[in-house]
Amino acid sequence: MQLIIGFLYRNILRRIFFLFDAEDVHDRMIHVGIFLGKHSVARFITSYIFRYSNTMLEQSINGITFTNPIGLAAGFDKNAQLTDIIPCVGFGFIEVGSITGRPCVGNPKPRLWRLKKSRGIVVYYGLKNDGCSAIHKRLRSKKYTLPVGISIAKTNDMHTVSTTSAIADYVKAYTTMSKIGDYDTINISCPNAYGGQPFSNPIKLNKLLLAITRVQSQKPIYIKLPPDLTHTEIDVILLVVKKYTVAGFVCSNLTKDRKNKSLRIYDKNIPNHGGISGKVVEELSNQQIKYIYTKTKGKYTIIGCGGVFSAQDAYTKIKYGASLIQLITGMIFEGPQLIGEINKGLVELLYNDGFTHISQAVGKDVL
Repeated sequence: MQLIIGFLYRNILRRIFFLFDAEDVHDRMIHVGIFLGKHSVARFITSYIFRYSNTMLEQSINGITFTNPIGLAAGFDKNAQLTDIIPCVGFGFIEVGSITGRPCVGNPKPRLWRLKKSRGIVVYYGLKNDGCSAIHKRLRSKKYTLPVGISIAKTNDMHTVSTTSAIADYVKAYTTMSKIGDYDTINISCPNAYGGQPFSNPIKLNKLLLAITRVQSQKPIYIKLPPDLTHTEIDVILLVVKKYTVAGFVCSNLTKDRKNKSLRIYDKNIPNHGGISGKVVEELSNQQIKYIYTKTKGKYTIIGCGGVFSAQDAYTKIKYGASLIQLITGMIFEGPQLIGEINKGLVELLYNDGFTHISQAVGKDVL
């Protein structure tokens, strides 16, 4: 069934979708997901078609049980509207948001472009979301059948440019969402926000983590990193993070580098603004995973994100040190059956390498 769906998606549906504005298609898919999630029959049929399970893929990480390692990355379900249908598509977890202290309309349109030749997306949303209060109200009485991560960022406007106001905005969102979901990701790496990425600076990051960790919450905290950091910059961040109870890192967000060798010149009209996802960021993500895992000797949980279009892509990240994987762009290019294909493919790859559980493969290519 998944082979048929994949063939139909790549050869018919994707071609149709790619004829229309990328953000319009995304918004329509969100509405479809909301509709399917509301109806038990639709959820059952979706699960029957897409889900794949195997005990070799089950893990307990930081006190959270994951039935498989493939998650939907933050940035797709910005307003946490898909938590009912995402488990049925086969994901092992979802990260919603990023969620900010106040509602944020995001950057002006157009703000989403496909790079067909490069197999990537240029994203310039600018943290569009309903704000922490509205999203908290939407989620506070819901029960989840898979782990839910909450991505937290600062509101994208001129009022959060100063370090003090930016931290206050982070803390507001973090505090409001403190009882929702299973883990939190502090997004310090959005390339499209007013004021840039100030919390890649170690002094400012230290102030942010100090304020965040004063809030009473039992959930694990992850830091989402930009992919364009040098090793020296990563080393300094690791020194700061070492002082706090941080569970790990999401490696990584979107790249801003227009000189990336994976960009194809045949992708016309690439805007100079926005971050780039997909295959363009894959190697940057892989090297960041590898470096952090090696540098810290596996101390931190790593969620690998960037350029995952196949089981082998996911497995490479796992063997470099990632325990969990996130994706968005791969699903847009390959189809919703990709999640099941990856999980099934991971089992085959584990068997081929003589492993009986996915945890045995984590970091095997670097330590």
